[in-house]
Amino acid sequence: MENEHWYAMYVKMHHEKKTAEKLDNMGVRNYLPLQETVKQWSDRKKKVKEVVIPMIIFIRTDEKTRIEVLKSVSSINGTMIDKATHKPAIIRDEEMKRFMFMLDYSEETVRFISEPLKPGEKVEVVKGPLAGLKGELIDTDGKCQMSVRLNMLGCAMVDIPAGYLKKIENE
Repeated sequence: MENEHWYAMYVKMHHEKKTAEKLDNMGVRNYLPLQETVKQWSDRKKKVKEVVIPMIIFIRTDEKTRIEVLKSVSSINGTMIDKATHKPAIIRDEEMKRFMFMLDYSEETVRFISEPLKPGEKVEVVKGPLAGLKGELIDTDGKCQMSVRLNMLGCAMVDIPAGYLKKIENE
């Protein structure tokens, strides 16, 4: 549908998974960024799926359904607002696709940071499970990191060997 867009919705703390389940039952397309991590207790280790961006769930819908979701799902507190237009922030399809790809195929833990990054070199992954992914190169404490920017929210970042990257010209 042409009028459908991705929106970032605010969710009550620790209600993200239940909210995704409710949205699924309502037939609303949603994306809750999760990644599997290993938690260690004194007596055991366990793999758990953790929320990457706490208190946020993404929905792809039209404006009318977005408003219905706000009214009918009590765990959703609101929609992220674009500070420039003062309207609900629309996340571009390409940004969402890159973010989903990074989460689905990264072998390293993806961290989400909300502070703005200084623009770095545009890079493309040429080797490994993230091959083809384009983003920005960030050098932090001697480690190569790649970020995928989601305007309004910040950047998802993953550690990646420098040999897996090649510089690309601005597109």
